[in-house]
Amino acid sequence: MGEFAVIGLGRFGSSVARTLYDLGHNVLAMDKDEAALRLVVDHVTHAVQVDSTDPEALRAVGITNLDAVVVAIGVDIQESILTTLLLKDLGVKKIVAKAVDEQQGKVLEKVGADLVIFPERDMGERVAHSLASPNVLEYIELSPDYTIEEVNVPARLDGRTLGELELRTKFGVNVLLIRRDSQLLISPATDVRLQTGDVLVVVGENRQLNRLESAF
Repeated sequence: MGEFAVIGLGRFGSSVARTLYDLGHNVLAMDKDEAALRLVVDHVTHAVQVDSTDPEALRAVGITNLDAVVVAIGVDIQESILTTLLLKDLGVKKIVAKAVDEQQGKVLEKVGADLVIFPERDMGERVAHSLASPNVLEYIELSPDYTIEEVNVPARLDGRTLGELELRTKFGVNVLLIRRDSQLLISPATDVRLQTGDVLVVVGENRQLNRLESAF
């Protein structure tokens, strides 16, 4: 069980807080707005009204004892940057900060964010990706060049083995596991026969994955 805080309870922050809590973690939800706190109070471990630009207030809630803090402050860029800077100065283990654009993202990285995320941009990329490649269920960008993808196995490949598909030879991608209903086949052997409904979790260069998507 992890210990997390989410600062800023707009749509994004609330979603992160609720999801972490539903996954069984302890979640401290923080916001200046009492109304925002009321919306999540039943879906987090603790909900506290705090000015995140006040270092003493952050210390008082034990912010340095947590595994990670998510700075999900919305339109107030200055508050977001100052909060991130204070968290870094206080020695928070891991800081994840939301940015609205690349410029804010660069500043957040410079003042101490360990990970900067762009919810609107990332969601736009996911929507475009799913429209362009209907067989791709989900993907995680590891770097600008490499990605992990979940790919639906089409019905025409039912009964074929991984060895017969030669995914590594033809496309330069590796199969990490096969998700079959509630079962996970980790590092599957080449003689494993695919079934309709299987999901391949593969990793590779983006250009190679694009070729795989087109073939599937």
